[in-house]
Amino acid sequence: MISYQTLKKILFKFEPETAHNLAEYGLRFLGKCKIAKAYMEKKNYISNPKLTQEIFGVRFENPVGLAAGFDKNATMIKSMKSLGFGFTEIGTMTPKPQDGNPKPRMFRYPEQKSVQNAMGFNNKGAHEVLKNLKKVYPFSIPVGANIGKNKFTPEEFALSDYKSLIKKFEANSDYLVINISSPNTPNLRDLQNEKFITELFTMAKDLTQKPILLKIAPDMEVSMAIDLCNSAINAGAAGIIATNTTIDYSLVPNCQNFGGLSGACLTQKSANLFKELARELFGKTVLISVGGISNGVQAYERIKDGANLIQTYSGMIFEGPSMVRKINEELLELMAKDGYENISQAIGANLK
Repeated sequence: MISYQTLKKILFKFEPETAHNLAEYGLRFLGKCKIAKAYMEKKNYISNPKLTQEIFGVRFENPVGLAAGFDKNATMIKSMKSLGFGFTEIGTMTPKPQDGNPKPRMFRYPEQKSVQNAMGFNNKGAHEVLKNLKKVYPFSIPVGANIGKNKFTPEEFALSDYKSLIKKFEANSDYLVINISSPNTPNLRDLQNEKFITELFTMAKDLTQKPILLKIAPDMEVSMAIDLCNSAINAGAAGIIATNTTIDYSLVPNCQNFGGLSGACLTQKSANLFKELARELFGKTVLISVGGISNGVQAYERIKDGANLIQTYSGMIFEGPSMVRKINEELLELMAKDGYENISQAIGANLK
């Protein structure tokens, strides 16, 4: 089979969004090809009792998930196990279809192993995404649904967007994620305030028993982030995902002055905020760490800092489809070195 390094050279000749679309076509084909899917799954998927956890009453056979943003329309779920992922998150979906922001809106920085996107929640809308999701759910790995408001929904009507999305997706996902931290929808991050969060999760609690998590931005002051997360938890949030992409453009020389940066440039910033949040929130709620994770050492450090699960996305662009397998293999080696029989013993080890 063609090596990923060779394939990457080909893909990197295309504009990033075109390359993403080509990857989607390939993964959709893989999902329909039983022989190739089984081969890739056997090669990449790590199922080991030492990595297995039960969270929200759901079994996670390994702790590495795909972050939202890659599979916006729930078209690639069938291939996620073949890439090694222990869970996957679709979206962000909005109630109505939207095209997203003008192109070009995705940029790659190979030297920094980083990506910048200003996609703007481009998706086919809740109705179409739900049709795709229903074809595969329940799936053999947990599936999360990441939801956001439409671009032109005024702030005062944002709650109704989230209400309709929770009602649509709660029966066909293992957990839901409230996305108010993307930098690519105007004024969306303004909803990162305690009043809105309390109203939102109080409403959500009356709509579903499914776990609903809050995803936050990495650009907040630590004290504000802690207060916001505590408000969400007190109002019924089942967990926190930290972090989304960053608008700290000092991290990549000569990058665009719009959109969110992800990948290796975000590693330290995301890790630092996660560590501060976990000091306050560990033991109170489920914590998922995302942002610049591309190897087992980074994943293990986040886990020891308090992460129950970790997610990745941009790293796969640079490291290829074997990345998740390598992360899980390295996690097993690092756990063995520390004498842990199960990953649950490593979670929060730096805080104990």
